[in-house]
Amino acid sequence: MMVSAEHDPRRAGTIWMLNLGGDTSREILKRFETGRRCYAAWVEDEIAAYGWVSFDEEFIGELKLRIKLLEGEAYIWDCVTLPAFRQRHLYSALLVHIIRELQAEGLCRVWIGSDLENIVSQRGIARAGFHHVADLVVERVLALRMVWVQGQPDVPDPLVAEARRAFLNDRDKVWLNAVPSTIRGTNEE
Repeated sequence: MMVSAEHDPRRAGTIWMLNLGGDTSREILKRFETGRRCYAAWVEDEIAAYGWVSFDEEFIGELKLRIKLLEGEAYIWDCVTLPAFRQRHLYSALLVHIIRELQAEGLCRVWIGSDLENIVSQRGIARAGFHHVADLVVERVLALRMVWVQGQPDVPDPLVAEARRAFLNDRDKVWLNAVPSTIRGTNEE
């Protein structure tokens, strides 16, 4: 017998949680202690938007990936515009400010990502001057989780290779070597 989720007799209740600052404060302190930086956009005396920057590596929890950066690179992550301040282009302005600061310090490349469905974030990223170079593709095959970087059509292969290096640490080569050449569509042996 099929039952809707809300009328499922096996479900006795729901569980909710609210962090009251203890864990969050420790996490924020740990971020600063490990060299990460936080940039914020202020409107009068309120924080309106913020974003974090890492310089060596960062774990991307929602993707279960670790980005590894070369010297001279940075990764912008965990960006938020508070609801009361949205639709004012503060996100783009914050990104432009971060880019200028990092460029003044001599950095040569900045990476940022966005959920595929988050069109608003993607527009803000583009407004700040970033170029869409690739998509990150995640697919499950049986019990295996396969992840690869798929370059945009107009992006040069060496730049797509750099995205693979940063986001996958060249792990995709392991998959390519494990798959026989006949399946890959090449005649290599």
